[in-house]
Amino acid sequence: MDLREIQTVAKSRGMYPAKIDGLWGPASKAACIALILEQRVNARDWPQGRLTIGAGQAICRSMGIDAGLVDGFMGPQTRYAFEVYASRKASGQVPSPAETWRDQPQPAPVKPPPAASIWPTQAQVPSFFGAVGANQVTMTFPYPMRLAWDLKTVVTRASCHAKVKVPFERIFQKTLDHYGIDGVQRLRLDRWGGCLNVRKMKGGSSWSMHSWGIAHDLDPDRNQLTWGRDRAEFAKAAYEPFWRIVEAEGMVSLGRARNFDWMHFQAARL
Repeated sequence: MDLREIQTVAKSRGMYPAKIDGLWGPASKAACIALILEQRVNARDWPQGRLTIGAGQAICRSMGIDAGLVDGFMGPQTRYAFEVYASRKASGQVPSPAETWRDQPQPAPVKPPPAASIWPTQAQVPSFFGAVGANQVTMTFPYPMRLAWDLKTVVTRASCHAKVKVPFERIFQKTLDHYGIDGVQRLRLDRWGGCLNVRKMKGGSSWSMHSWGIAHDLDPDRNQLTWGRDRAEFAKAAYEPFWRIVEAEGMVSLGRARNFDWMHFQAARL
């Protein structure tokens, strides 16, 4: 989803009269603003980088691809939406392989949760936690988080399911106790990617565990969805104490269990 692609789509919709060259100029700016305005978002004051991301988000949303908010920030949902867009274009399929790979049979977890885990399996989540988006309370972080795709935004509280509030707060408190604030910031355990988000899982048709507010994402830029332990930062030895804290609460790291989505941990067994 580069500027040339945005120009191409805008031209097909009568929003870009100039040459498709991938170069920024008044016509490209006007096209980006027009695409974003289709989603009822006023972006006239946004800088170039934010406009191009926002235009890509708007294109994806117009095609039924969930890019999250049209806000011009490159979060994990936007990154995934751009991958879906590229996959549809390359394969000519709707849905594309990027949207269905998690619907295929998954291997057994390489690291099962502790035997004492109180949490349900993913299939049992609706009966254990109730309806998506329901039974939410406010949890408080023991140290300031920063929104991973907008570091100027500080997050001190978040919505989560009532049943996980105390264990989630305990995880982050123990993380602070172990690493100290300097270690937390150095390891980017303060780069927050979200908790409650009622949506389908990336790469699948089932509800995401985020839809119940029972999962957290951290440092998504360095632990992207399809990255394995050869690339993900959270697979490194420095994070072993953190994962032990998470697993002591019976929670599951998808990275450690399935070797993808290392940013994510959840109060549900696989």
